[in-house]
Amino acid sequence: MAARLDHTIVWCRDAAASAAFLADILGRPAPRPFLQFMVVAMDNGVSLDFMAKAGEIALQHYAFLVDEAGFDAGLERVRARGLDWWADPGRTRPGEINTYGGGRGFYFLSPDGHLLELLTKPYPVD
Repeated sequence: MAARLDHTIVWCRDAAASAAFLADILGRPAPRPFLQFMVVAMDNGVSLDFMAKAGEIALQHYAFLVDEAGFDAGLERVRARGLDWWADPGRTRPGEINTYGGGRGFYFLSPDGHLLELLTKPYPVD
């Protein structure tokens, strides 16, 4: 049986605002509503389905593989919003990018505190 990720739910406080934030940073089309979700579509057929939730949000990490131009544009959008970014997931290297695996990467926080990452090459897992 073949299996691939189709979508994931991203819990947030404001689905429209959180989905718009991610779509803007990634240069994606505007989120579209589906049932109680605001959906951000990725190029590989996977979607992130934002759903508002009262109370605590379980914080997650979402990594996005982008090309070099997408990386530069995403970093510029993060900077333009005055957001902090880090080279590492532990957030000990502020204002830096990493070169893990021969690419470039950085981490930043969503409005709900999810740790988001842009990277230009998949990390080696061997």
